Amino acid sequence: MTFLIPAVIAALLLQTPPTDPARGRGPGGGQAAGQGGRRGGGAPGGQVLPFEDHAGFEQIFDGKTLKNWDGDPAFWRVENGALVAESTPEKKLTENTFLIYRGGEPADFELKVEFRINATNSGIQIRSQYLPQGTTSGQGAVAGKWVLKGYQADIDFGNQFTGQIYEERGRGFLALRGQIAHVTDTGAVQVIGSLQRNPDDLKNIIKVNDWNQVHLIARGNTIIEVFNGSISSIVIDDDAKGRALSGLIGFQMHVGDPMKVEFRNIWLKKL
Repeated sequence: MTFLIPAVIAALLLQTPPTDPARGRGPGGGQAAGQGGRRGGGAPGGQVLPFEDHAGFEQIFDGKTLKNWDGDPAFWRVENGALVAESTPEKKLTENTFLIYRGGEPADFELKVEFRINATNSGIQIRSQYLPQGTTSGQGAVAGKWVLKGYQADIDFGNQFTGQIYEERGRGFLALRGQIAHVTDTGAVQVIGSLQRNPDDLKNIIKVNDWNQVHLIARGNTIIEVFNGSISSIVIDDDAKGRALSGLIGFQMHVGDPMKVEFRNIWLKKL
């Protein structure tokens, strides 16, 4: 069977690379405009938009309050313009808990957010489902009031999983960092391409104990994660029974050692 990569992926993979004057590209190198260059000498590919470009986006966190956000007040708060979750040796977490955006359940969208983490694990939930207390799912019965199931842009302090696409309380690992993965109609995960030359290419772009930028694009059955300006993972999901094409947005606080995770500059654009 011939497999076609959706146009949205092709467009991202063809982004114009940085100029390299030493190799005769960019200013002062290569063919001059109008002198045999392609289409008038312009740079090939599309224009790379900066993370700070928010044209068409809506800011869904006001930086001051938890308006439209719902989570356990014992762990979540607003501090210094960020949504903060923190556990301590005295205040331990016994089940993954989530801060849930209650402003809608978008289908096709782009989400931009910055995060910083100092230990353990976290994640950015999209197209997710709320699980009431007592619900039985992949990790046993739900005990808390703020639990989600669904796609997750994974985050961990050790950066083993950061940059991958995972499904919380569901199908598990969908696309590891550096993979383009296809989930078939039977639920099987097939790696159909690579986004890096070696395992450290994308790991090296992650900033430890500092702010990182995540840009998620969900369109149809495709989810793309752009991490600090580089595509880190792509999932094309043809599993009609297991996938979700719309749902909740949220942030995860994970069980484990005491930790603090922060999220800020949260922007949503519905497509």
